[in-house]
Amino acid sequence: MEHTLRVYNTLTRQKEPFQTLIPSKVSMYVCGPTVYKPSHIGHMVGPVIFDTVKRYLTYLGYEVTWVVNITDVDDKLIVRARELNTTVKDLAERMTVDYLECLKRLNVTGIDHMPRATDHIAGMLEIMRGLIAKDYAYAAGGDVYFDVLKDADYGKLCNRDPEQMAGGARIEVSDKKRNPGDFALWKGSKPGEPAWDSPWGPGRPGWHIECSAMSMNLLGTTLDIHGGGLDLQFPHHENELAQSESFSGEPFARTWMHNGLLKMGAAKMAGSVGNVVNIADLLQRHQAETVRFLLLNTHYRSPIEYSDDRLVEVRKALDGFYRFFERFERITKKSFYTLDAPTVRRPFQAGAPSAAFVTEFVALWEKFLAHMDDDFNTGGAIGVLYELLSALNRCADTCQLESGKAAAEDLHAFERGVSFLKELSQLLGVFDKPRAEAKPASGELTITAHAPAVITGPPDARKLIAGVKQILDDVGGTLPPEVYSLDALIRLLINLRAESRKAKNFALGDQIRKRLGELGVTLEDRPGGTIWRKE
Repeated sequence: MEHTLRVYNTLTRQKEPFQTLIPSKVSMYVCGPTVYKPSHIGHMVGPVIFDTVKRYLTYLGYEVTWVVNITDVDDKLIVRARELNTTVKDLAERMTVDYLECLKRLNVTGIDHMPRATDHIAGMLEIMRGLIAKDYAYAAGGDVYFDVLKDADYGKLCNRDPEQMAGGARIEVSDKKRNPGDFALWKGSKPGEPAWDSPWGPGRPGWHIECSAMSMNLLGTTLDIHGGGLDLQFPHHENELAQSESFSGEPFARTWMHNGLLKMGAAKMAGSVGNVVNIADLLQRHQAETVRFLLLNTHYRSPIEYSDDRLVEVRKALDGFYRFFERFERITKKSFYTLDAPTVRRPFQAGAPSAAFVTEFVALWEKFLAHMDDDFNTGGAIGVLYELLSALNRCADTCQLESGKAAAEDLHAFERGVSFLKELSQLLGVFDKPRAEAKPASGELTITAHAPAVITGPPDARKLIAGVKQILDDVGGTLPPEVYSLDALIRLLINLRAESRKAKNFALGDQIRKRLGELGVTLEDRPGGTIWRKE
């Protein structure tokens, strides 16, 4: 398959031409959550990034099989279930449902298999028996451990030797181990803990063996891509690699991809730090598409700066796209969201001579794909998406497409450019359906002009409507003694502004626009009249 895609491989510490074990097919495994608490925004970083990776690989013509596991037996689950006075199984099921709902809301659609660890115990036991038979593992007092000193290249993923890593975090202390860095493949169960039968007594699997068993069962002994957060590189991925290759004698993954972590200020977002933001709470304040855009706004290997202020910035930037989609519909009478656009990459065919703007649109299309070819650089690609938006608006202005008298060639060029925008946004998993507007119920935002005025509605709405009424009072507008909605109040100001401009009282018109802007209300003058929107 001919393409120029290069991907950074954590194992070799360099970008490499992307090649797969089987031509035109990709097997991809990404570590999923331990389902003991509701999903937070940090849990969505990997799924959103690798969902975009799959979208782009599919666009290049690959057939991609993507697996994300669910860890439904673990120390954290046992402790949390005990705290909540429930069972590990019940807790895991409820948190899995929550996780799946979060994926759906963030438009993560590409996962093909989501195996549960508890459904693959037999495969884990098979690997353990094989490792013991090859002298890579040993049983000790009902537990089974992997002997890191028996693996000659242990530490190659982290580029550290076993003694260095033994001094790191997250290594369990046990007097049953031969070496401090040895890790558990099987843990003998304590009373009241989940347990399965094994040749070494009742117990449960260690964390690392779960992913080896599930990935090899569904994707084979060698994966094309193994992904996950940078915090999983050691010990989880290092141990996965060691036990898998020791068992199979084959390379475990051709390419290792590690995404950067979400940060709040200088701290990593994590449950252990206590600074997590649950998705359910977050999506009460921000659109899901805004969150997805934030997670893709930097290169996937870089840290992602998270804050409410940053999300507000992203939303305001996205408003430019939403306004353009309305403009496109006014010009063409078509919905951007229902457009058909190519889903597979192909050489651009210029065809017959076309308007000058098409050349610019094609150059931006190619620039977007060049960023994606360079290690899935979504941050750079999103920057090009904004350039394309600017070019499309400039085309609409220059060619006077909203006048109703535009040349057919100009309209065709414009629609061609919009098709590029649709094609590229599909790769990022955005703009596939209209965003859900949080509109108040009829009559919720109202004002009665009797003295004293009575304003009803939520606190923020009352503040806004009071501010609009104050502007109306200050500029000499009249308000009949009736009940007015927010829209009706602003319409009075828009009409007053139009009348003042006709009378060449531009200062008053500018004052109305400026005062509304201070309240977060933007006026847009269009050929068919002025509209307003709340930023």
